Amino acid sequence: MASMKAEFSSREEYLAYLEEHGRLPEGFRVGTANLSFLPRERPVSEPLPMRLTLVLLDKPSRDFAAVYTRNRFPGAPVIIGRSRLAEDSTRGALVNNKISNVCAPRGVEDAEEVLAALGQLTGIPGKQLFPSSTGIIGWSLPVAEMKAALPALVQSLHEGSCVDAAQAIMTTDAYAKAHSVAVGNGRITGFAKGAGMMEPNVATMLVFLMTDLAVPRDLMQQMLGRVCERTFNCISVDSDQSTSDTVLFFSSGVKGPAPEAQIEAALEEVCLSLAQHIVRNGEGTAHVIRVSVTGAADFHVARDFGKAIVNSPLLKAAVNGNDPNVGRIVCALGDFAGNSGAAFDASGLVIRLGGETIFRRGVFELSAEKEKTLAAGLREAAMDPAAKTFPPHKRCVDIALEMQDGTAEAVVYGSDLSREYVAENADYRS
Repeated sequence: MASMKAEFSSREEYLAYLEEHGRLPEGFRVGTANLSFLPRERPVSEPLPMRLTLVLLDKPSRDFAAVYTRNRFPGAPVIIGRSRLAEDSTRGALVNNKISNVCAPRGVEDAEEVLAALGQLTGIPGKQLFPSSTGIIGWSLPVAEMKAALPALVQSLHEGSCVDAAQAIMTTDAYAKAHSVAVGNGRITGFAKGAGMMEPNVATMLVFLMTDLAVPRDLMQQMLGRVCERTFNCISVDSDQSTSDTVLFFSSGVKGPAPEAQIEAALEEVCLSLAQHIVRNGEGTAHVIRVSVTGAADFHVARDFGKAIVNSPLLKAAVNGNDPNVGRIVCALGDFAGNSGAAFDASGLVIRLGGETIFRRGVFELSAEKEKTLAAGLREAAMDPAAKTFPPHKRCVDIALEMQDGTAEAVVYGSDLSREYVAENADYRS
């Protein structure tokens, strides 16, 4: 499990921790700027806020990689970004929150116009910049207002920490997410946003990864694909895959090479930390559910059984109410196994909740005393979603599945289902 301090007592304490663990690699700068706009698609009483974020390499780099959503209605930034992967070099990414630029009438043209304007200010060709957007689906970008904010954005560029960038890309996120790992002579640093519409392949998740180690482009893409499978694609907040999921990975290369295995291990630590934070500060999340699956036929089967549990609305609601209704675990597993055809020997399955064995050899092992213990464990793992402006702890509701079908394993993270989640998404645009 990626390292994170066990307890935080305040938002200020957490931000201080982030500053320490959000150090930018050499060869990178970030900047942010604010603007306001009136959406064309919906009347509002007051202008809405938007933030711009720029991730900029000091020099063009040939080494970069990306993983995008599999949603068949991708946003304009995803469409453009996929084409950018064929470019010879890159200088970074321009990010906006509030509007995701998905299926807008001039989505691609608007994004390219803003990038071209940024290029005129910086001397960087627009094709060397990736666009990235998150927020409301269906609205158009406020191009004029964004272009007017670009000079302030460029002037704000700085080295040091990426925490201000991590804060600027947030939408419904409860708090900023960043992590950095030293490896060889350099480091890998990442920051992310994501809180809802979260079933990655990959989620409304944007992730920006940077390293000053020299990593060839083909290797970067291979590493990123493998690591995303084991981290971001093993989380779910609400089982809805976004139209805008993006993971970008840039290398300045100024620190030279390091062993491939060390780089991939560090990249996985960064991504796992960000993935766990995305779930912990998910919309309305009061409990993080961690499902560890062992003995599966293969990794994908293990992950799918884990996701069957964390995506069950009935189980998520029970966990939110601190109710150890363990029958809902078996129901979710049986539903998935019966409808997917996945290899599965139910007679050999052992299920544990909070370390307590609740199911073995086809029958439950329950008692009044165990019920009290399980309920107490759920309460201990809880957070207050209404007051969550920082991660108060890293405790999870632990569910373990011990299967007898092979040697593969996976760990999946998910959220409970709270009243706050429903309220937030009922009022998202209003």
